[in-house]
Amino acid sequence: MKFNTQQAPPVGFQLAPMIDIIFLLLAFFIVTYQMTDNEKVMEISLPAASEGKAKQRDNLEKVINIHADGSIVIDQKPYTLDELQEKMGNLVRVNKSQPVRVRGDEKTEYKHIVDVINRCSRAGIWNISFATGTPKKKPEN
Repeated sequence: MKFNTQQAPPVGFQLAPMIDIIFLLLAFFIVTYQMTDNEKVMEISLPAASEGKAKQRDNLEKVINIHADGSIVIDQKPYTLDELQEKMGNLVRVNKSQPVRVRGDEKTEYKHIVDVINRCSRAGIWNISFATGTPKKKPEN
């Protein structure tokens, strides 16, 4: 009895799925980079701290920017203290340990920082950190 043995043609390297995956990864990194970039308002001059080290940022962390005049900005949108408390309350309902980073301008009056902290506390936020800059190196003579 004679069997007909046909071998399947060799499987070639599929390039289309590889390209799809690469473009999806590229889109993901572009979108996440844009989201973190929006949180850093450039008009704020952070106070410098010589001690301490940079803390790894959490993905869920909300950044509250406080300008020198006391205005509050989150995600490039201005907020009043009441709106801030409402927004933080909504975030706490979703995540009980919602992290918040306060970025206050070095010329901001202390009372504005305290007002923001009080409103965050009333909303149930307990995980608060503060952003500082690195001291500028003095030129060597």
